[in-house]
Amino acid sequence: MARAGIREVAGLAGVAVGTVSHYLNHPDKVSAEKAERIRAAIETLGFVPNNAGRQLRLGTSRAVAYIAPDVSNPFFAEIAEDVERRASEQGLTVFIANSHRSREREDAYLALFEQHQVQGLLVASHEPIEDRLARSRQRGTPSVLVGQAGVSEEQPSVSLDDVSGGHQAAAHLLAIGCRRIAFVGGPLGIKQIGDRLTGASDAVREAGTATLEVVNATDRTLRGGRAAAQALLERPPELRPEGIFAANDLLALGMLQVFVDAGVRVPEELAMVGYDDIEFGEASLIPLSSVRGRHADFGSAALDLLVELIQNGVVEDPHRVYEPTLVVRRSSEGFVPRG
Repeated sequence: MARAGIREVAGLAGVAVGTVSHYLNHPDKVSAEKAERIRAAIETLGFVPNNAGRQLRLGTSRAVAYIAPDVSNPFFAEIAEDVERRASEQGLTVFIANSHRSREREDAYLALFEQHQVQGLLVASHEPIEDRLARSRQRGTPSVLVGQAGVSEEQPSVSLDDVSGGHQAAAHLLAIGCRRIAFVGGPLGIKQIGDRLTGASDAVREAGTATLEVVNATDRTLRGGRAAAQALLERPPELRPEGIFAANDLLALGMLQVFVDAGVRVPEELAMVGYDDIEFGEASLIPLSSVRGRHADFGSAALDLLVELIQNGVVEDPHRVYEPTLVVRRSSEGFVPRG
């Protein structure tokens, strides 16, 4: 059955097509009696206005887009939920896309959303992307970087101080007595990951009594965490780290599962700290200590910044940086330093 159009509505209501158009776009120009007839016709026919066509004619949209690198990661999913809630309060619709950490998919989504004339873009990327967003901006589509600090003053961003977060994680492991510490994560070319390692390295260097090794784990998922833990278990116990700082909670939880299954006592023998403080970490059988990068208004702040940019063209404070906080739980409480 064909979808009813504006002509069918006009015919059933006994009015001109232009009157229906006014009802949809300028209701103040339609009398109450005709408005009621049109409303009844719309309800009877199940007519749905073509807002996309109207937006193309007017060159406007009430939609924004959020491109995330991995919506299977609860950190990005929580941001998406926050963005969507705040957008709804602002009368906006949000298109959510998952780039799967692929440069090609990211570029394809950027092009797609420009073609659909969204009002603006929220982009969380693990790659340098400002040059691409600058081209979109020049063509009229503003954007806000989410999770990655912008370099240019023309590129607004909402990010975390990941150097501070890494420092807090390693300083905690040092404070409870860990002397062989491993940072598990990668690729280090991703600025957020590199910054976390920088902070951890600074803390270890300042202490002067410990070592820090880097365990490369480019697959920052539960699967990647399991693989990293299996590799560490192949070492003799005396050559394994005493404390592990994982670049995100998914890695940490994957490692935690393997270590516990292998009989490693966490935290007595091995203390662990993750990053992002996702809900699954807190609910784990051994609750995970983690650096909380998630803030209740992180996604809202990004959306509000984008709206300000759309409305004014510029923003006074383009780079909003949040300070992460360490949340200590069972996975690191109770570590027993060796001899």
